[in-house]
Amino acid sequence: MSRIIIGVMGPGNAAPEEYSTAEELGKKIAEAGWVLLTGGRNAGVMSAASHGAKQAGGLTVGVLPGDDRSDMSPDVDIPVVTGIGSARNNVNVLSSDLVFACGVGMGTISEVLLAAKAGKQVILLNQTPASKKFLEDFNSDRIHFASGVSGAIQKARQLL
Repeated sequence: MSRIIIGVMGPGNAAPEEYSTAEELGKKIAEAGWVLLTGGRNAGVMSAASHGAKQAGGLTVGVLPGDDRSDMSPDVDIPVVTGIGSARNNVNVLSSDLVFACGVGMGTISEVLLAAKAGKQVILLNQTPASKKFLEDFNSDRIHFASGVSGAIQKARQLL
């Protein structure tokens, strides 16, 4: 039986509050016994989530955009080297059982919409008023908002 894989997506140039949210989220994912999947790079939300998961003894997977491991987070256990650039966003969400998005960026928004289109449940944290309005306008029963990590994890448990 395969383990639950939880994707955490977010900007590579994360703001401090996005970074700390992602780190706490990674830790809680590991504590739940879930596998963490990120974009794998040593930057922003993906690095923070991987670091939090490793601190809690979790297993981390990083789906890298390039054709080598040179920009990989040191907290990634299993690198997936794709060489497909931003197209890896689709790999990220299709490989996840549920997706969290911390913060806003063009890549993050693409992952949220790809996930919802693929029928995945998405829980968003640290959204701006503009991004929240944009995503709410889709009226999707697969896009959810959480104000903090505890509420996000609780919602994930309900959805899984």
